[in-house]
Amino acid sequence: MMLEDHLGDIVRKARTSAGVASETVAQAAGLTLDELAALEQSGVVVKLPNYAAFASLIDLDASKLERIAAGWLPAPVDFSLFRQFRVITTAGDDMTVNAYLVWDEVTREAALFDTGFDIGPVVTLVEENALILRHLFITHSHEDHIAAITPLRELFPKITLHSNMKSAPADQRNLANDTILLGRLRITNRETPGHCEDGVTYIVENFPEGTPSIAIVGDCIFAGSMGRPNQSVELLKQKVREQIFTLHKSTLVCPGHGPLTTLDEQLEVNPFF
Repeated sequence: MMLEDHLGDIVRKARTSAGVASETVAQAAGLTLDELAALEQSGVVVKLPNYAAFASLIDLDASKLERIAAGWLPAPVDFSLFRQFRVITTAGDDMTVNAYLVWDEVTREAALFDTGFDIGPVVTLVEENALILRHLFITHSHEDHIAAITPLRELFPKITLHSNMKSAPADQRNLANDTILLGRLRITNRETPGHCEDGVTYIVENFPEGTPSIAIVGDCIFAGSMGRPNQSVELLKQKVREQIFTLHKSTLVCPGHGPLTTLDEQLEVNPFF
Protein backbone atom coordinates (compact mmCIF):
# COMPACT_ATOMS: atom_id res chain seq x y z
CA MET A 1 0.00 0.00 0.00
CA MET A 2 1.25 3.47 -0.91
CA LEU A 3 1.62 6.16 1.72
CA GLU A 4 -1.46 8.27 2.42
CA ASP A 5 0.60 11.43 1.80
CA HIS A 6 3.28 11.59 -0.89
CA LEU A 7 6.21 14.00 -0.66
CA GLY A 8 4.27 16.87 -2.21
CA ASP A 9 1.31 16.36 0.12
CA ILE A 10 3.67 16.59 3.09
CA VAL A 11 5.35 19.75 1.81
CA ARG A 12 2.04 21.45 1.00
CA LYS A 13 0.47 20.44 4.31
CA ALA A 14 3.48 21.72 6.26
CA ARG A 15 3.76 24.92 4.22
CA THR A 16 0.12 25.90 4.59
CA SER A 17 0.10 24.96 8.28
CA ALA A 18 3.16 27.12 8.89
CA GLY A 19 1.66 29.99 6.88
CA VAL A 20 4.73 30.32 4.66
CA ALA A 21 4.27 31.67 1.13
CA SER A 22 5.02 29.45 -1.85
CA GLU A 23 7.47 32.05 -3.14
CA THR A 24 9.52 31.85 0.06
CA VAL A 25 9.65 28.05 0.03
CA ALA A 26 10.47 27.89 -3.68
CA GLN A 27 13.34 30.35 -3.32
CA ALA A 28 14.83 28.46 -0.37
CA ALA A 29 14.44 25.14 -2.16
CA GLY A 30 16.09 26.41 -5.33
CA LEU A 31 12.93 25.82 -7.36
CA THR A 32 10.72 28.00 -9.49
CA LEU A 33 7.13 28.53 -8.39
CA ASP A 34 5.96 26.20 -11.14
CA GLU A 35 8.45 23.53 -10.06
CA LEU A 36 7.28 23.76 -6.44
CA ALA A 37 3.64 23.61 -7.52
CA ALA A 38 4.37 20.52 -9.61
CA LEU A 39 6.17 18.87 -6.69
CA GLU A 40 3.30 19.57 -4.32
CA GLN A 41 0.79 18.26 -6.85
CA SER A 42 2.53 15.05 -7.89
CA GLY A 43 5.11 14.28 -5.21
CA VAL A 44 7.59 13.56 -8.00
CA VAL A 45 11.06 15.10 -7.70
CA VAL A 46 12.11 16.37 -11.13
CA LYS A 47 14.68 18.86 -9.89
CA LEU A 48 16.43 18.08 -6.61
CA PRO A 49 15.40 20.72 -4.04
CA ASN A 50 17.56 22.00 -1.21
CA TYR A 51 15.79 20.08 1.55
CA ALA A 52 17.89 21.51 4.37
CA ALA A 53 17.17 25.08 3.30
CA PHE A 54 13.40 24.90 2.95
CA ALA A 55 12.39 22.20 5.45
CA SER A 56 13.26 24.34 8.46
CA LEU A 57 11.04 27.14 7.12
CA ILE A 58 7.98 24.90 7.33
CA ASP A 59 8.87 22.97 10.51
CA LEU A 60 9.88 19.71 8.85
CA ASP A 61 12.91 17.55 9.59
CA ALA A 62 15.03 17.67 6.42
CA SER A 63 16.75 14.29 6.83
CA LYS A 64 13.44 12.53 7.48
CA LEU A 65 11.85 14.32 4.53
CA GLU A 66 14.65 13.05 2.29
CA ARG A 67 13.88 9.50 3.41
CA ILE A 68 10.27 9.98 2.30
CA ALA A 69 11.51 11.43 -1.00
CA ALA A 70 13.75 8.38 -1.46
CA GLY A 71 10.71 6.11 -1.36
CA TRP A 72 10.45 5.01 2.27
CA LEU A 73 7.60 2.64 3.06
CA PRO A 74 6.75 0.98 6.36
CA ALA A 75 7.80 -2.62 6.84
CA PRO A 76 5.02 -5.13 6.11
CA VAL A 77 3.04 -6.13 9.20
CA ASP A 78 3.35 -9.76 10.26
CA PHE A 79 -0.34 -10.42 10.76
CA SER A 80 0.37 -13.93 12.03
CA LEU A 81 1.18 -12.18 15.31
CA PHE A 82 -2.21 -10.47 15.34
CA ARG A 83 -4.64 -13.35 14.95
CA GLN A 84 -7.53 -11.50 16.61
CA PHE A 85 -7.14 -8.28 14.65
CA ARG A 86 -8.31 -7.23 11.19
CA VAL A 87 -7.93 -4.13 9.03
CA ILE A 88 -11.10 -3.25 7.11
CA THR A 89 -10.54 -0.81 4.24
CA THR A 90 -13.58 0.54 2.41
CA ALA A 91 -13.96 3.10 -0.36
CA GLY A 92 -16.23 6.07 -0.93
CA ASP A 93 -16.15 9.76 -1.87
CA ASP A 94 -12.96 9.18 -3.92
CA MET A 95 -11.00 7.93 -0.91
CA THR A 96 -10.38 4.83 1.17
CA VAL A 97 -10.62 4.67 4.94
CA ASN A 98 -9.51 2.10 7.50
CA ALA A 99 -11.64 0.60 10.24
CA TYR A 100 -10.35 -2.04 12.66
CA LEU A 101 -11.84 -5.09 14.36
CA VAL A 102 -10.35 -6.79 17.42
CA TRP A 103 -11.65 -9.64 19.52
CA ASP A 104 -10.83 -11.91 22.43
CA GLU A 105 -9.90 -15.40 21.29
CA VAL A 106 -11.75 -17.11 24.15
CA THR A 107 -14.94 -15.11 24.77
CA ARG A 108 -15.26 -14.07 21.07
CA GLU A 109 -16.27 -10.60 22.23
CA ALA A 110 -15.35 -8.03 19.60
CA ALA A 111 -14.89 -4.28 19.22
CA LEU A 112 -14.99 -2.21 16.04
CA PHE A 113 -13.03 1.01 15.66
CA ASP A 114 -14.75 3.41 13.22
CA THR A 115 -17.16 2.12 10.58
CA GLY A 116 -15.78 3.25 7.23
CA PHE A 117 -18.20 3.44 4.33
CA ASP A 118 -19.55 -0.12 4.24
CA ILE A 119 -20.48 -2.55 7.02
CA GLY A 120 -20.47 -5.55 4.68
CA PRO A 121 -16.88 -6.62 5.49
CA VAL A 122 -17.59 -6.19 9.22
CA VAL A 123 -20.61 -8.45 9.06
CA THR A 124 -18.64 -11.06 7.13
CA LEU A 125 -15.83 -11.09 9.70
CA VAL A 126 -18.26 -11.29 12.61
CA GLU A 127 -20.05 -14.24 11.04
CA GLU A 128 -16.92 -16.08 9.87
CA ASN A 129 -15.27 -15.86 13.29
CA ALA A 130 -18.44 -16.40 15.38
CA LEU A 131 -17.95 -13.06 17.14
CA ILE A 132 -20.16 -11.07 19.50
CA LEU A 133 -19.81 -7.41 18.50
CA ARG A 134 -19.98 -5.53 21.81
CA HIS A 135 -18.42 -2.12 21.19
CA LEU A 136 -17.99 0.60 18.58
CA PHE A 137 -15.19 3.07 19.26
CA ILE A 138 -15.13 6.27 17.19
CA THR A 139 -11.77 8.01 16.66
CA HIS A 140 -13.38 11.24 15.45
CA SER A 141 -16.61 12.40 13.87
CA HIS A 142 -15.55 13.11 10.28
CA GLU A 143 -18.01 11.55 7.87
CA ASP A 144 -15.69 8.99 6.28
CA HIS A 145 -15.07 7.41 9.69
CA ILE A 146 -18.72 7.13 10.72
CA ALA A 147 -20.49 6.84 7.35
CA ALA A 148 -21.90 3.37 8.11
CA ILE A 149 -22.87 3.98 11.74
CA THR A 150 -26.63 3.95 11.11
CA PRO A 151 -26.84 0.57 9.33
CA LEU A 152 -24.33 -0.86 11.83
CA ARG A 153 -26.49 0.12 14.80
CA GLU A 154 -29.59 -1.20 13.06
CA LEU A 155 -27.92 -4.58 12.57
CA PHE A 156 -26.29 -4.64 16.04
CA PRO A 157 -28.77 -2.72 18.23
CA LYS A 158 -27.08 -3.73 21.51
CA ILE A 159 -23.65 -2.38 20.52
CA THR A 160 -22.15 0.13 22.98
CA LEU A 161 -20.80 3.36 21.48
CA HIS A 162 -17.70 5.20 22.69
CA SER A 163 -16.52 8.60 21.43
CA ASN A 164 -15.33 12.06 22.44
CA MET A 165 -18.21 13.76 20.64
CA LYS A 166 -19.68 16.48 22.82
CA SER A 167 -23.12 15.82 21.35
CA ALA A 168 -23.08 12.16 22.38
CA PRO A 169 -25.14 11.03 25.38
CA ALA A 170 -23.15 10.96 28.60
CA ASP A 171 -23.08 7.16 28.71
CA GLN A 172 -21.47 7.07 25.23
CA ARG A 173 -18.63 9.51 25.94
CA ASN A 174 -15.15 8.32 26.80
CA LEU A 175 -13.98 8.90 30.35
CA ALA A 176 -10.41 9.81 31.22
CA ASN A 177 -8.49 6.82 32.58
CA ASP A 178 -11.36 4.53 31.62
CA THR A 179 -10.55 0.89 30.78
CA ILE A 180 -12.88 -1.30 28.75
CA LEU A 181 -12.29 -5.04 29.07
CA LEU A 182 -12.87 -7.26 26.07
CA GLY A 183 -12.18 -10.69 27.51
CA ARG A 184 -8.49 -10.43 28.41
CA LEU A 185 -7.91 -7.41 26.17
CA ARG A 186 -7.73 -3.92 27.69
CA ILE A 187 -8.87 -0.84 25.75
CA THR A 188 -7.98 2.65 26.96
CA ASN A 189 -8.33 6.06 25.38
CA ARG A 190 -6.09 9.13 24.99
CA GLU A 191 -7.33 12.50 23.76
CA THR A 192 -5.66 13.52 20.49
CA PRO A 193 -7.42 16.62 19.11
CA GLY A 194 -5.87 18.92 16.54
CA HIS A 195 -7.15 17.30 13.37
CA CYS A 196 -10.65 17.17 14.84
CA GLU A 197 -11.91 18.57 18.13
CA ASP A 198 -13.18 15.16 19.28
CA GLY A 199 -10.12 13.22 18.14
CA VAL A 200 -9.16 10.28 20.34
CA THR A 201 -6.64 7.44 20.13
CA TYR A 202 -7.48 3.99 21.46
CA ILE A 203 -4.85 1.63 22.85
CA VAL A 204 -5.54 -2.10 22.78
CA GLU A 205 -3.26 -4.11 25.06
CA ASN A 206 -2.74 -7.56 26.53
CA PHE A 207 -2.91 -9.62 23.37
CA PRO A 208 -1.80 -13.24 23.93
CA GLU A 209 1.76 -14.48 23.52
CA GLY A 210 3.38 -11.08 23.99
CA THR A 211 1.93 -9.59 20.82
CA PRO A 212 2.61 -5.81 20.72
CA SER A 213 -0.11 -3.37 21.66
CA ILE A 214 -1.93 -1.47 18.94
CA ALA A 215 -2.80 2.23 18.79
CA ILE A 216 -5.79 3.16 16.66
CA VAL A 217 -5.05 6.80 15.97
CA GLY A 218 -7.67 8.04 13.49
CA ASP A 219 -6.26 10.86 11.36
CA CYS A 220 -3.89 12.46 13.87
CA ILE A 221 -0.88 10.67 12.36
CA PHE A 222 -0.20 8.65 9.22
CA ALA A 223 2.77 6.58 8.15
CA GLY A 224 5.31 9.30 7.35
CA SER A 225 2.90 12.19 7.82
CA MET A 226 0.05 13.52 9.94
CA GLY A 227 -3.54 14.56 9.47
CA ARG A 228 -4.60 17.99 8.32
CA PRO A 229 -4.43 20.28 11.39
CA ASN A 230 -7.96 21.64 11.14
CA GLN A 231 -7.84 22.99 14.70
CA SER A 232 -4.19 23.77 15.35
CA VAL A 233 -0.92 22.34 14.08
CA GLU A 234 0.73 23.06 17.43
CA LEU A 235 -2.03 21.23 19.32
CA LEU A 236 -1.93 18.26 16.98
CA LYS A 237 1.83 17.86 17.24
CA GLN A 238 1.72 18.30 21.02
CA LYS A 239 -0.90 15.59 21.44
CA VAL A 240 0.93 13.17 19.14
CA ARG A 241 4.12 13.67 21.14
CA GLU A 242 2.39 13.37 24.52
CA GLN A 243 -0.17 10.66 23.84
CA ILE A 244 1.29 8.50 21.05
CA PHE A 245 5.06 8.93 21.05
CA THR A 246 5.17 7.99 24.74
CA LEU A 247 3.91 4.47 23.99
CA HIS A 248 6.26 1.49 23.66
CA LYS A 249 8.26 1.65 20.44
CA SER A 250 6.92 -1.75 19.32
CA THR A 251 3.33 -0.41 19.29
CA LEU A 252 1.54 -0.98 15.99
CA VAL A 253 0.18 2.37 14.78
CA CYS A 254 -3.12 1.99 12.93
CA PRO A 255 -4.14 5.18 11.09
CA GLY A 256 -7.45 6.07 9.51
CA HIS A 257 -5.88 6.14 6.04
CA GLY A 258 -2.90 4.48 4.39
CA PRO A 259 -0.65 1.68 5.62
CA LEU A 260 0.01 0.59 9.17
CA THR A 261 3.36 1.35 10.75
CA THR A 262 5.13 1.08 14.09
CA LEU A 263 5.90 3.77 16.59
CA ASP A 264 9.59 3.02 16.21
CA GLU A 265 9.37 3.71 12.47
CA GLN A 266 7.55 7.00 12.98
CA LEU A 267 10.09 8.22 15.50
CA GLU A 268 12.76 7.57 12.86
CA VAL A 269 11.11 8.84 9.66
CA ASN A 270 8.12 11.11 10.26
CA PRO A 271 9.31 14.56 9.10
CA PHE A 272 6.69 16.44 11.15
CA PHE A 273 8.40 15.35 14.39
